[in-house]
Order: sequence, then structure tokens, then C-alpha cells
Amino acid sequence: MKRIQYLVSLLLASLISVCGSAAAQTGTIVDLQYVKAAAQRGAIIWDVRANTNYLEGHIPGAINVGDIGVVLRDPNREDFIDLAEINAIFNKAGLDINKEIIVYGSRGNPYAYFGLFTINYFGGKQAKVFHDGMDGWVDAGLPIEKAPSNLAPVNVKLAPQENLVVTNEQMRKIYNNKSVQVIDARTFNEFKGNDIRAIRGGHIPGAVSIPYEQNWQDPATGSKLAKKEVKTNAGMSLKTRDQLNALYSKLDPNKETVVYCQSGVRASETATVLQNLGYKNVKIYDSSWLGWASHLSAPVEDETYLNVGMLNARIAAMQNKINELEAALKANKN
Repeated sequence: MKRIQYLVSLLLASLISVCGSAAAQTGTIVDLQYVKAAAQRGAIIWDVRANTNYLEGHIPGAINVGDIGVVLRDPNREDFIDLAEINAIFNKAGLDINKEIIVYGSRGNPYAYFGLFTINYFGGKQAKVFHDGMDGWVDAGLPIEKAPSNLAPVNVKLAPQENLVVTNEQMRKIYNNKSVQVIDARTFNEFKGNDIRAIRGGHIPGAVSIPYEQNWQDPATGSKLAKKEVKTNAGMSLKTRDQLNALYSKLDPNKETVVYCQSGVRASETATVLQNLGYKNVKIYDSSWLGWASHLSAPVEDETYLNVGMLNARIAAMQNKINELEAALKANKN
């Protein structure tokens, strides 16, 4: 009898373990084991990095259409290019949004999350993002491929889901609504108007500053890598669920939440994190700061203006340095 009870307890423990593991993957941010299993069952694996990075090594079977920040977006507005063009790119690549899709880039790269948002925005329902991306795959010692992978073309019609975004007109109406909370996912210097990347610097009145890098274990990893203070980007790994809940503890998961950055890319990472924490109504301000700052009647806190004269002077100085270096290189070669 005791042996039967023991076996039953083992079975229950096993079931709880399996269910717990499955529950951990019910969100859209998935881990290495999930990606491996998805690849085995035939999910589409989408590498959103530049083609040169992709050809240096990618997850076996992954497809690539190039750097999505370049391929899918207008270089000036930083919004999506025409729907028909994106539809043609997806269909040619075999990127069927109706199937399970795993999106990845490098570890912590917001463009992977932008890829996830792109799939969802155009009507996909089964897309997930691999936060640790190619770095996590390589760190695990798993095999990579260098030859490009191709899928058969498809014929799928993309349908924008406008309920996932907030337009310029909508944002100007709701930004000061107390039932809406607004998160600025840019750097603190951008938020305070010290780093101007549009006609004006500053932030939307009432917005809460939580830079998207705060979602990482070590938000300073990018600058540490640049200064060679660390050797890997391991610090860009996602914080634990408890840590993320603490990060956003002053927000209300039941309120409508709008996230913005410069153009919506960094915001997509924070928006996905919030959705995975159980926030019920999260949207991305589509045009983000580029759209808000360009509408000169829109109010701005910590407002500063772009000094075009100073910018031109800096560009001219940089060009002079480039000319000097090119001349020195030419002389050295001769």
C-alpha cells in the first residue's frame, strides 16, 4: 500500500513539474528549451538580424529577410513601409503569420521584440520571442548554420490590427487621461531632453521614465561593452519575473498602458514584458517621440530644441577629420 502511495506521489510530482514548466512558457517570451522544441515540431524560426550577421551563423533552419529595422521601415519616418511591400516580402520568404513563429536577434535586442510586434500587428496569433537569441543559442554550445535557409513562398494577406497601437491623434487626446498610464522606454537623457533625436527633446507630460534596458539583469551592459569593462552581453539577459514586477510595481496592471520610445522599437520590448506580467491592455504609441515632437502644438515637459546650426558644425568637423584620415591613409599607402 505504501509503495502504491509512493508511486502516486511521484506521478503527481511529475505532473506538477510538467505543468509548471508549461505554465512558464504560456507567455510570448520563451527560453532555449522552448525554441529547440518549437524547431523540432516545425515552427518558423525568424532571424531578424542583418543578412551579414545571419550568414555568419544562425539557428539551423532559420529564415532571414535582412535587418527588419531597415527592410520593413521607412528611413525617415521610421514607420512601416507600405503594407503591400511588407506583404510581398513575407510571402516570398514563406513567413506565414498564421503559423507558430519564433523571432530572435541578438540577446536583448529590441528589434526581436519589434519582429514579434510586427507579426502580431499584421494578424499573427502564435508568435513568440527568444530574448537570449543567437547569443543564448551559441552559449549553450548548440550547432549553427551559415548557409541560408529557405521556405516555400506563401500567399497570406496581412491585416493590420489597429487596436494594438495608438495613433498621433489618439495620443494627443489620452495622454493626460488619469485612466491611462504612459511609459517612456527611452534613455533618461532622452527623457530629460539632454539627448535630442527629433525636432524637440523632452517627454510627454505625465509619462513615467523606465528605460527599456531596465528589463535586463544589468541595464548598463551596453555601455560596459563599449568601454570593454565586460567581455559578453550576458547582462542583457531578462530579469526574473519577481524583479520585473518590482521594476513596474508603481503601475496598475488593470489600467490602459501606452508605451513609447523614439519610433516604437524599444517600446515593443517593454510592452511585451508588461503583457507577460499580466497587464491587460498594453498598446504601443506607433509614431512615438518622432510623431509627438514633430507636432509643435503638442505639450512637452523638459522641452529643448534641436540646434541645427550646432549640428551642422559638428557634422562639418567630423567630415574634416574623415578627410584628414583618408589623406593620411593615402599618403601612408603611397
